[in-house]
Amino acid sequence: MKSVTTAAAATVSLFFFFLLLSTTAAAATLSTDVSALKAIKSAINPTTIPSYSCLASWNFTSDPCSTPHVTHFLCGLSCSANRVTQLTFDPAGYAGTLSPLVSQLTQLTTIDLSDNKLSGSIPTSLFSLPNLQTLILQSNSFSGTIPPVISNLKAIETLDISHNLLSGSLPDTSSLLTLTRLDLSFNKFTGSLPKLGRNLLEFAVKANRLSGDMPKTSFNESTQLEVVELSDNSLTGIIPGWFFLQPALQQVNLANNAFTGIEILKPIDSDLVAIDAGYNKISGYLSANFTTYPMLSSLSLRYNKLQGPIPGEYSRTTTLSRLFLDGNYLNGMPPKEFFSGKSPVTGSLGDNCLKNCPTSSQLCLKSQKSSSICRQAYGGKMRQKW
Repeated sequence: MKSVTTAAAATVSLFFFFLLLSTTAAAATLSTDVSALKAIKSAINPTTIPSYSCLASWNFTSDPCSTPHVTHFLCGLSCSANRVTQLTFDPAGYAGTLSPLVSQLTQLTTIDLSDNKLSGSIPTSLFSLPNLQTLILQSNSFSGTIPPVISNLKAIETLDISHNLLSGSLPDTSSLLTLTRLDLSFNKFTGSLPKLGRNLLEFAVKANRLSGDMPKTSFNESTQLEVVELSDNSLTGIIPGWFFLQPALQQVNLANNAFTGIEILKPIDSDLVAIDAGYNKISGYLSANFTTYPMLSSLSLRYNKLQGPIPGEYSRTTTLSRLFLDGNYLNGMPPKEFFSGKSPVTGSLGDNCLKNCPTSSQLCLKSQKSSSICRQAYGGKMRQKW
C-alpha cells in the first residue's frame, strides 16, 4: 500500500514539474523582441541610467516576459504571453537615442518615453508598427522631421510628440482614421495647417512657427473636433465664422498669433465653452454674436485693436462668466449691468478708452488709456470727456 502511495506522489510531482517547464517555455520572450530590447537599452547612455530606474533592472540574464519579476525587468515594459506589448520608460533622465530595432516589437500597443532627454531623429521604422495605439514622446529632445510614413500607423489613437525640437512641415494625418488626439506643441514646425482626420477630437500645435491663414480644407472632415490649440504661432488673416460653428467644438485657443479680423456667425446649436483670441491684431467692432453661443462661459479678446462700444448683451448673458477685453480701444460707457451686482461676469475691461468705468469694480482695476492715445486711435475724432 505504501509503495502505491509513493508511486502516486511521484507521478503527481512529475506532472507539476513538466507543467512548470511548459509554462516557463511558453513565457520565454520571442528572440526578436529580446534583441530589440537589448538594442533599445544599448542606445541609452549608461551614465544616465540611475540605479533605481526601470532600465537598471533590465538584466538579460533573465527572460523579459517571464514572471515573477523579482529583481530583473521590474518595470519599463509589459508583455502578453511571450511578446512585448508596452514600452514605458520612467522619467529618469535617460539620454541617448531610440534604436530603429524598436520596429521588431511588432505587438507593441503603447510607447511612452516621455520626460527624458532622448535626442536624434525618431526612427522611420517606428512608424511601421502595425498595432501601435499610443505614441508619447513628449518632453525629450528629438529633432528632424516627421516622415510621410507616419500614415502607416493604422491603429494609432493618441500621438503626443510635444516639447521636442522637431522641424519641417506638420505631418498629414488625415488618413489616420483611428487618431483622436494629436499634440505637436512646442516644436519648430513651419508652414501651414494640414488636413485633419475625421475622428480627431483634440488638435494641439501650440508654440511652433506656423504661418498662413485657417483654410477650410484643413477642417472639412474633422467634424468631431472638441479642442483646438493653435496659440503662439504666426497665423494670419481673418478667423472665419465657419470655424466656430463646427458641431463638436468646445475649446479654442488662437492667442498670440497675427490674426487681423474675426467673423462671428450666430449658431443654431453649439457646445463651445471657451474662446481665447487674445494678443492678436484683430480690428473692427466687438460682435454681440458671441453672446448667442448658449454654452460660452469664457471669452478673451484682450490686447487686440477692437474699437466701438461694448454691446449690452455681454452684461445680460447668463452663461458668460469670464470676459477679458482689456488692452483694446473700446469706447463709450460700459454696460451698467456689469456693476449692478447681478452680472456673473469677471475678467477685465481695463486699458481701453471707456468712459466712467468704476475703479471700485474688479473689471475696471486696470486704468483706461490716456485721452491722447485714444484720440490717435480714432483719428483725432474722439469727443469723450475724460
